Amino acid sequence: MEPIIKIIAMPKDGNADGDVFGGWILSMMDLAGGTYAKKVARNRVVTVAVDKMVFHKPVFIGDCLECFAETVKIGSTSLTVKVDAYVERKSGGDKEKVTEGVFVFVAIDQDRRPVKLSI
Repeated sequence: MEPIIKIIAMPKDGNADGDVFGGWILSMMDLAGGTYAKKVARNRVVTVAVDKMVFHKPVFIGDCLECFAETVKIGSTSLTVKVDAYVERKSGGDKEKVTEGVFVFVAIDQDRRPVKLSI
């Protein structure tokens, strides 16, 4: 898997108890998957599906989230990407896998219509 993004969870990304919102984690994973898919497709892409999201462990304010991506499948206009998210805890320790998911992206043209991938 290729490392794509690394970001620290800030207070605005979580609740009053210090737990990071699942939606924030999902958005970071979508950002990582889309960045990776655009690079592989060499084209503009949009997210069309998120499948098999699993939250294994919580993420806390101050943890450093890192997302990794790899190609699962290439279709005629779509690209399926697996994204794994790990954290480095602000308190130290080993990197832990916290979330994983499968994202499907479709390559589009300037008019937002699907286009064939030339991979």
